[in-house]
Amino acid sequence: MSKLFTVSPAPHIHSGNSIERLMYDVLLALVPAFLVSVWFFGLGALYVTAVSVMCCVFVEYVIQKFLMKQETTLHDGSAIVTGVLLAFNVPTNIPFWILFLGAVMAIGVVKMTFGGLGNNLFNPALVGRVFMLLSFPVHMTSWPKPVVSRWNLETVFSFSDYSAEYIDAFTGATPLGVFKEGSGNIPSTLDMLIGNMGGSMGEIAAAALLLGLVYMLVRKVVTWHIPVSIILTTAVFTGILWLANPETFATPVFHLLTGGLLLGAIFMATDYVTSPMSRAGMLVYGVGIGVITVIIRVFGAYPEGISFAILIMNAFVPLINTYIKPTLFGKEVKNG
Repeated sequence: MSKLFTVSPAPHIHSGNSIERLMYDVLLALVPAFLVSVWFFGLGALYVTAVSVMCCVFVEYVIQKFLMKQETTLHDGSAIVTGVLLAFNVPTNIPFWILFLGAVMAIGVVKMTFGGLGNNLFNPALVGRVFMLLSFPVHMTSWPKPVVSRWNLETVFSFSDYSAEYIDAFTGATPLGVFKEGSGNIPSTLDMLIGNMGGSMGEIAAAALLLGLVYMLVRKVVTWHIPVSIILTTAVFTGILWLANPETFATPVFHLLTGGLLLGAIFMATDYVTSPMSRAGMLVYGVGIGVITVIIRVFGAYPEGISFAILIMNAFVPLINTYIKPTLFGKEVKNG
């Protein structure tokens, strides 16, 4: 009985898309941000990404093969996408064993426990990231400084060396952390655009992330509703605060170009499984993420809030889908 499919009434229209095509398009869209990370953080970015992908693929294979006793679905690319996104949400000096635990949480607990791809309520990579942040806050907040010339193996592979000398020499706060603490220099707008600042490896280059968004829009992998609603909501909310008190609150541009806002808005919040089905629902979902992100950033204890905001709104997606439904095919729409 578990093999039976429940099919909705006709008409049935196939778009020509497949899971594999969508997943590999997302991977291609992530390439610019990945290359920028390698440029600024050195071989550590390549190492962390490779380890994260291998851990996610390994965990999914073991669970499907030996626990669920079913055919593996690694070919669809979803585990690879989760691995890359998990890597994009951590510092490039994170120890491999923490990445493995993050992969177990993301794939083993969040994805496979609920039945695999298409059944999870929360975004796996984000849950893995939050789990690592809450469990290993020191490792997850020791951000390597972007030094383009730092291409010696002794430095970029010193993942387990967390002595005070190492942290002082090669790590620093993110721009959000600097602003929150009121100490240090804020990067220029150009530096924030190209990625010359501290942070997780996938969140530093706003221009590269926006290039990925353009690619996915052209390929019709995502629609504009979720990322644009998040970005506009964040810009309007922070703009009001900045206009009210520019000495206390940061500009909208700063909020948009720093932290994981663009990474979350473009690649995490748009996850098909954990986002609303209707376009109106997507707008409500995006506005909610933007509002919660700003509240956490400005008034909360954490300098960053996009991960928590997306997970909170993931929980509301079933409710949004219940009350905001797409127009049924063939239903007459009355004007006026």
